[in-house]
Amino acid sequence: MSLLPGRIWSDEEWERIQRGYVAQDMDQKWHVLVEGDTAFLHRSWTRFGVYEATFALVDGGGRRIVSALVERDGDRYRNTDDDYDSVMLELVISAIVLGEPAAELRSRLVESTSRKAGTDAPPAVVQHSALGLRSDS
Repeated sequence: MSLLPGRIWSDEEWERIQRGYVAQDMDQKWHVLVEGDTAFLHRSWTRFGVYEATFALVDGGGRRIVSALVERDGDRYRNTDDDYDSVMLELVISAIVLGEPAAELRSRLVESTSRKAGTDAPPAVVQHSALGLRSDS
C-alpha cells in the first residue's frame, strides 16, 4: 500500500489487536488474525485475505503500521483506491477490533466511497456494506 494509516496505537491497544477478531454472525464482515507483528484482515464470508499490515514499535511507546499489502485481484477484492484502503484498514482495526466509535474514520470512508462511486448513498448503507456496522454501532 502506498498510503498507510498514521495512527499510533498504544501498547494496551496493541495487546487487544493481537487477540484478533472473529465475526460472530453473517452481518459482520471481517476476521482479524495476528501473527507476530503482522495483522491479517480477511473478509468473513469468503475468507479471502484483503489486508496484511505489519506493525513496529514507535519511540516513546505504542506501535504504528510500517508496511501493508492489499489484495488487488479483482475476483477477490474490487477496490483499487489507495485512500479508501488506508481508511478501511484503520477503520477495521479501530471500529471492529477495538470497538471504537471512529466517527471521523467513518466519515472519511463515506466521503471516499461517494467520491469514487459518484453516488450519494446514505452513510449507514456505505458503512454496513463495507464493515458490517450500522452508523450508530
